[in-house]
Amino acid sequence: MKKLKSLTLRFRFTLLGAVLGLAAGYIYYDQVGCQDGCTITGDPTNSSLYGALMGGLLLSMIDDHLKKLKK
Repeated sequence: MKKLKSLTLRFRFTLLGAVLGLAAGYIYYDQVGCQDGCTITGDPTNSSLYGALMGGLLLSMIDDHLKKLKK
């Protein structure tokens, strides 16, 4: 349990980005997504997972940049 808490604190920005990206991906599918053979935006699961991946990567990069600025 202690390791899980440690990992959660270490990757909090990445996890936050993934959750926000998941929601944004689904909203994008719902509002904009296409119906005719689009691989990512044509399916809510794919759109949500892609959003989670992009959100996690984005906030992970921002977190790394902020850590470098602190040094």
